[in-house]
Amino acid sequence: MCCGRSAVRADSGPIRIPDWPLPKGVRSAFTLRYGGYSGGPYDSFNLGDHVGDDPEAVAKNRQHLVALLSLPREPQWLRQVHGTELLQICADSPACADAAADGAVTHAAGSVLAVLSADCLPVLACSRDGQHLGAFHAGWRGLLAGILEKGVAALEVPGEEVLIYLGPAIGPESFEVGPELRAAFLAEDPGSESAFRPGQGDRWWADIYQLARQRLQRVGVTAIYGGDHCTFSDRDFFSYRRDGVTGRMASLLWRE
Repeated sequence: MCCGRSAVRADSGPIRIPDWPLPKGVRSAFTLRYGGYSGGPYDSFNLGDHVGDDPEAVAKNRQHLVALLSLPREPQWLRQVHGTELLQICADSPACADAAADGAVTHAAGSVLAVLSADCLPVLACSRDGQHLGAFHAGWRGLLAGILEKGVAALEVPGEEVLIYLGPAIGPESFEVGPELRAAFLAEDPGSESAFRPGQGDRWWADIYQLARQRLQRVGVTAIYGGDHCTFSDRDFFSYRRDGVTGRMASLLWRE
């Protein structure tokens, strides 16, 4: 992990601005749990429209997000399915209302990429010249299937020209997994053993951030930032594993 930078600026409200060296004209953000219009277990800035929340509240939250960040357009929301499909967004292409994909890339200004999460790892990617952007939803299934390797390749620049931000996800002190998950990662890459430490009985603690870094480094990416939150232990975030029925945060990337 690249160092020397704090993970987040101390902004107020439901928005946080990641601290990573984006080129001029490129912006990123991620959201917190509070500061919106949803009630009940979704309180209150839920941006997911697939979790049982009142659709009107979700729509108001999404409108609020656009206003808070002065976004050039509505984000391209994805119907995430824990796979490796990527959506290619072209200049002036209309938003796809129900695009089944776990990532999106664009080489055009004005498009707003977004992934939703509540423990899974959101990954933002930008070429050093700011011309190629990507946003990927990387739960353990997506990581194992190669969503990050496929996403970096879709940027169409060498790995050493890619900047990565690892957004808020479940931390290594909270992500307990069974032996079959560890075995699946080790079978694909024996070097991933260092991302697991023993728990009780046959259980293991997994570091999803380290698993992501290892995979990114294998395709030549070295400029990796972020990766120091825990959505499970920090109640400023939604956490599916902690709460079951809950909302979703968004991680966003766009070029003005």
